[in-house]
Amino acid sequence: MNILITGATGFIGKHLCVALTQQGHHVMALMRNPDKLRSLREFVQGSGGQPERITVMQGDLEKPGLGLSSALEGIDCIVHLAARFAWNLAPDEARRTNVTGSLHVAELAKQLDCRLIFITGFMLANETHLAHLGINLSQPDQTRWQDVYRRTGAYEASKLESAFALRHYTQEHGMDAVEIQPATVAGHNTTGEIDPTQPLFSLIDNVFHGRMALIPGSPAHWLPLIPVDTLALVIAAACGVEQPPLRLLVLDNKTPNLQGLLRTLTMTMGMKAPRWHLPIPVMQWLLKLPGLARVLNVYPEALDFIQSQSYNTLDFQRFLASMRIPEPAFSEYIQTTAQYYRSLAPE
Repeated sequence: MNILITGATGFIGKHLCVALTQQGHHVMALMRNPDKLRSLREFVQGSGGQPERITVMQGDLEKPGLGLSSALEGIDCIVHLAARFAWNLAPDEARRTNVTGSLHVAELAKQLDCRLIFITGFMLANETHLAHLGINLSQPDQTRWQDVYRRTGAYEASKLESAFALRHYTQEHGMDAVEIQPATVAGHNTTGEIDPTQPLFSLIDNVFHGRMALIPGSPAHWLPLIPVDTLALVIAAACGVEQPPLRLLVLDNKTPNLQGLLRTLTMTMGMKAPRWHLPIPVMQWLLKLPGLARVLNVYPEALDFIQSQSYNTLDFQRFLASMRIPEPAFSEYIQTTAQYYRSLAPE
């Protein structure tokens, strides 16, 4: 297959390029800066992929038609991974890339009459949380999105708005589309490799540097995870499967509660785990004190991903079995992720 990827140089995108080229597919990476192709190919080669199967197309999500100077032909699937991520993003900045840019990608997929795979997040499977944020689940177009942005922050709100906008667009035009809803991304199952920009990396860094004396939430709270290479294999499979699911929640239901996660991390790094809990609303309030979020390296927006909600992953487990993708083993990938972090951390 010929597959166009936005966000190919990101953490998930790089591993997806490995998986796709290992399977013999051709990847076209949409990039603002084509000079990044060299480092992407080097990563893919070092990870066992086939870098010669990757080419670059210079473009820009924020421009109509993705700013492409020439027409595309022969694209079988577009995987939309690119997003603007940062805590405390300005709403206009977040919407420009994550909402308007995503619709530009969908318009291109419609024009090419190819499958669109777009990546959202596991929070979209928690309807109680969405309703609490003020999202009108029966009529999403009636949602007062400015209120959602105020309640949850521009990054997460823009990702939620983007998901509903893409659902509406693809359904309205009868497109072949798959929505992938990944949990928080962990390191590679075997190597533990994780990008420093990932939220789990920040969590491990906070534990290692003693910035996490208390556990956010209660014993019922957890942070669902999925290893990056498992996620990449799922996305790659969704590119070519004959009848893909409309939506797929990609989440390791064997992830323990946050206390158990922290215990495994600290045992792997030879440290003591925190024992006492602090309610998340209290922690979010404290983090609004000037400068405290930066000192603790924790932002109020990030705490929304720690939830007590349970999720039905039966469809995901069936998909893994049908595609012959091994189920992730929590104790193994979280330990390798912690070991990878520890290899980077100063003594």
